[in-house]
Amino acid sequence: MNQMQGLLVAGRYRLGESIGSGGMGRVWRAHDEVLHRSVAIKELTAALYVSDSEQAVLLARTRAEARAAARINHSAVVTVHDVLEHDGRPWIVMELVEGRSLADAVKDRGRVEPREAARIGLWVLRALRAAHTAGVLHRDVKPGNVLLGGDGRVLLTDFGIAQIDGDTAITRTGEVVGSVDYLAPERVRGHDPGPSSDLWALGATLYTAVEGRSPFRRTSPLTTMQAVVEEEATEPQHAGPLAPVIGALLRKDPATRPGAAEAEQMLAEAAEGRRPAAAQAYVPTRAYVPAQPATAHVPLPHATRPDTVLPPQVPSATGPTAVHPPHAPVAAPRRRGRLIALVAALAAIVGGGTAVVLQQSDEGTGKAGPSATASGTPAPSPDAPAPAPNPTMSGETESAGGLPAGWVRRTDPYGFSVVLPGEHWERVVFDEETRQVDYTPDGGKHFLRIAADDSPDFDDPYEHLSDLDQQIGRRLVDYRRVGLERRVYRDRESARLEYTWTALAKDTEFPGPYRAVDQMYLSRDGVEYALYMAGPAEDWATTSRQFETVLRGWREP
Repeated sequence: MNQMQGLLVAGRYRLGESIGSGGMGRVWRAHDEVLHRSVAIKELTAALYVSDSEQAVLLARTRAEARAAARINHSAVVTVHDVLEHDGRPWIVMELVEGRSLADAVKDRGRVEPREAARIGLWVLRALRAAHTAGVLHRDVKPGNVLLGGDGRVLLTDFGIAQIDGDTAITRTGEVVGSVDYLAPERVRGHDPGPSSDLWALGATLYTAVEGRSPFRRTSPLTTMQAVVEEEATEPQHAGPLAPVIGALLRKDPATRPGAAEAEQMLAEAAEGRRPAAAQAYVPTRAYVPAQPATAHVPLPHATRPDTVLPPQVPSATGPTAVHPPHAPVAAPRRRGRLIALVAALAAIVGGGTAVVLQQSDEGTGKAGPSATASGTPAPSPDAPAPAPNPTMSGETESAGGLPAGWVRRTDPYGFSVVLPGEHWERVVFDEETRQVDYTPDGGKHFLRIAADDSPDFDDPYEHLSDLDQQIGRRLVDYRRVGLERRVYRDRESARLEYTWTALAKDTEFPGPYRAVDQMYLSRDGVEYALYMAGPAEDWATTSRQFETVLRGWREP
């Protein structure tokens, strides 16, 4: 990253230090050497990991983001100055806001005082009203996209997945793009978003600001989505006069939420420390239940907290965030998800017949590699998975660096290093906040997922996987636990869960028996890492050997 400092982009913009990064890209402070001003430049790093055809789609999305922001004339919207191509990739030149995001403020301070949160919400709402008037839906309102300037300004940024009235949709019909914690119920169910969907996300953002936590976040993406649709947020304890406004914005039925003008009046009163009278009319609502709730089982190959390992999606011709369902309906990641392509047959979860895409994802499989048993591993229990076969049985040979022939080491943009069975394994960020990254060779039939969580729900990996075992055991068709055991991985407490299930044809392009392994451990600095691999049961001899090689080659950031 430091190697890029000082780089002159497009013969005009001199890069300084990196001031932010996510699944889609990295933001740099830069100097415009023509106009002699400081700017922010968004580098689309995702373009490094997609095909040439997908790069064209990514460029189209980048231009759409710039067009969306350019159509909005408001002081609370970050100004886009230019869109350019450099090194074969799109870059966006934007107004530089000296400050930090609302997400960073909450992380640093724990929570925001209610009147200040109301003031922030008031400016975000004004930005949204301007956007909606210009025919633009933001579709990803969340604390990370609200910037707090050092001069007191509040600005809404990142219209990267905005929808513009009249534009040809780049994403497919039925897709829902955004961060799962802040998706309105109607969007989770696959309905087309409207202005009220952005207002719901604003309500969830304000809840997070005053409480220090997301209102509907649960221990897995699936349960988070279910909570968004079926449960009411816990009554905020620190919202003060803002509490009824948040409750009004978080009504499940979009038809019963306040309009932008009414919400703006309520926020203005809350910012003055007064409890808005109009908000009292919005009492907590019952869950927004579909007319014909389904009772089918939900095949969910893996659902943990941030280390949620769910089946990846298949990039399609419509672009890197447009995907087809893998071998099971899945849900989106728990926290800051940015570019995730997520398809869920929610008819089997909460009813409704529309597939839901939340953001990007990926895939994995490949060739066998040498097995490695963690030192100090206790004797396996009767239902523990069988030891991985000796790699020499597969006829593999060692290459330079101790890896099997054909294997490669890949340093991921998130900082970790992983070994893969070949160069053809493709990378897609599943969730930027939880640093979930997938690698796959075949569009999701086989895949490897790596996830990290710096504030895990459990201090014991075995207890975490035990909880996961219970969750998915109730949802997966023909679920069978093959093994659950404590292990020691590189002198750290670890645990491993193996299980099988049947993926149904209605949910995936790859139906049939599947098998997965999930190994989890806590690093010395308290980060919980999960390495997960899944594929058809008939290929398990190969997949399990690959997994052992992945464990041997894994390097933390």
